[in-house]
Amino acid sequence: MARKKHIVSQADVSTKQIAKSVPIKWNIPENIISRFTNNIIVQNIDNEFKIFFFETKPPINLSNEPIEEVRADCVASVIIPAKKLPGFIEALQKQVEKYNERKNKN
Repeated sequence: MARKKHIVSQADVSTKQIAKSVPIKWNIPENIISRFTNNIIVQNIDNEFKIFFFETKPPINLSNEPIEEVRADCVASVIIPAKKLPGFIEALQKQVEKYNERKNKN
């Protein structure tokens, strides 16, 4: 007697996705460059926010001529998903509050 072949179609296979929380190991490389920024621009693009950080260095003016413009160099650009922005703002606000508390104690 011939054996029947059973062919499993993709529809017959049940796939399960399992969500698992995995801790994040934060790493800041030793060679990362920290830059000073004194100007920030924020743009909303679709479902993301793009944040540009600029360093503005006032020119040395040894003459009495008026300065026409000041150059601002972009030192970093970061894109943050819109759904992460409230947490980012909350973290910034908490750090500002801690800073103000320490500042007011002195």
